[in-house]
Amino acid sequence: MTTLARSLRTVDYFTLGFGTMVGVGWLVLMDDWLRRGGPAGVMLGFAIGGVALLPIALVYGRMVVAIPDASSEIAYTDGVFPAGASFAAGWIMMLAYLIVCPWEAVAIGRLASYVFPGLEALELYRVGGKPVYLPSLLLGLGLTAAITVINLRGIRLSASFQKWMTFSLLAMFALFAGSAIGRGSLDNLHPPFSQGGTLSVLLMLQVVPYFMTGFESVPKCAEEASPEFRSGGFFRAILLSLVVGVLFYVVVVGLVAYLRPWQSLATQRFATAVAFEQAFRSRRMVDLLLLAALISLLKIFNGNFVAASRLLFALGRRSLVHPLLGRVHVRTRTPTVAILALGGVTALATCLGDAILVPITEVGSMASALGWLATCAAYFCRRRASGERALAVTGMTVAGLLVLMKLIPGVPGHFTGPEWIALLLWAVAGLAMRRRGPEAAPATLDASS
Repeated sequence: MTTLARSLRTVDYFTLGFGTMVGVGWLVLMDDWLRRGGPAGVMLGFAIGGVALLPIALVYGRMVVAIPDASSEIAYTDGVFPAGASFAAGWIMMLAYLIVCPWEAVAIGRLASYVFPGLEALELYRVGGKPVYLPSLLLGLGLTAAITVINLRGIRLSASFQKWMTFSLLAMFALFAGSAIGRGSLDNLHPPFSQGGTLSVLLMLQVVPYFMTGFESVPKCAEEASPEFRSGGFFRAILLSLVVGVLFYVVVVGLVAYLRPWQSLATQRFATAVAFEQAFRSRRMVDLLLLAALISLLKIFNGNFVAASRLLFALGRRSLVHPLLGRVHVRTRTPTVAILALGGVTALATCLGDAILVPITEVGSMASALGWLATCAAYFCRRRASGERALAVTGMTVAGLLVLMKLIPGVPGHFTGPEWIALLLWAVAGLAMRRRGPEAAPATLDASS
């Protein structure tokens, strides 16, 4: 059997993890964040959320070193739990990555329409009462085709694209931060909370996990590491992507609130752009911000596409879905069929517009937590040392609470009818595609991993 290409290094894994985590929320959702928590509430929410996710990141770092398998959650739980649970862990985790792809394809039309309002013309149809415009649809489909082609050409091209996009964003962000010094006031951060300290932080903690998903994407490409790669690089890449992601969110929120009084920004669409435009009194700065957002959009689309395609490929290779999805191209050594399948699904979902994607996105935010829970539970079952089991229990507790926040009625942001329907449809699709693969003995963890 042709194996996947082996060419990735530690820096590639970092840009995959960070790039899959940080999208365009810092531009398009800043007003919602500020209304939820105020500047201090948002910054504390991301900081506390990052610390809470640290045990889960540590578990993933140890699991991928011990079991460098593209199926990640599937391999970790295989042999530890029933076969159905193993399939479910991989299937629900794939949703977390897959749903980001059409969402970003739709988002590019939104960003473009902010610069060129004329793009919101030539309405084709409506879904859920929201219009789908021809120019925006063409942009989304064009972006989907481009990302699909990049991935078909090989992991090296995809990784290089991810690396350029990630470091371009970080460089532009550093430029924005440096240029903003002296153009705002610390007084603009008062009052620090929008609804009282504890409540403000809690309201942010409900959404933080969705924006911090991505560090666990590193194991999906574990089989594509360069022959010279040392397994400790997985661990470093996962932790670094989580830390840099937290710092990015904390600093960008503080920067926006520093530039302009946050209460006024909380009522503005694209609050980040408004803050910079007013502080610099220049439309050119807004254009640069939108360029940074576009770069961030491209990398998060590509990163999630890579992770989702590897999970689908792994399911096919294990004959848990049609084996054709587990095929690897002889020349490019990429999972061609899985990539084409995901490109097609993304294109179809893009045609539905953002109205249909909203409830599915809510399901996707819980899907990651379920995958984290399964991985931590598998680590607990595989380990015997008390310290390692304590780490697993901590991770399970955090992931379990994140799941419960979505499932328990009465908790703000819990599932409503559309979310339950979306989850049911995804489960039905999994049952329809699932095949019974061969039983596998559980992989063992050595003492050094």
